[in-house]
Amino acid sequence: MTRLTRITPFVPCTDMERQIHFYTGVLMFEPTFVVDDYAFLKWQDIAVRLIQCPPRQDGEAVGHEHSYYIDVEDVDALYDTLKSRLGDLPPDRVRAPFNQHYGQRELHVLDADGSLIFFGQAITG
Repeated sequence: MTRLTRITPFVPCTDMERQIHFYTGVLMFEPTFVVDDYAFLKWQDIAVRLIQCPPRQDGEAVGHEHSYYIDVEDVDALYDTLKSRLGDLPPDRVRAPFNQHYGQRELHVLDADGSLIFFGQAITG
């Protein structure tokens, strides 16, 4: 059987430039390929694929039903690294690291189109 190597979610967006700015300017991803309605961004071994979508007819954010979990070694160190960048976002788009009842410590961030990004690590000890 072939080995699976990575998952790269499609992240919907209504404004490609705004979403690229969020992922590169706030979360430190690097664009590796960008065309009109598609972008491939990497951050270390993690990647996302931005895809341009029309606004929803019901007025909801295009990403409000999407979420992505990124496992990290030290969520508090990541938060410290991103804190000044995250501070420019409205407070309702960032939840500082906290412990979940299911044994994970997580940082939550909403992207520019409402997709929820979880950064998390297992709580040990």
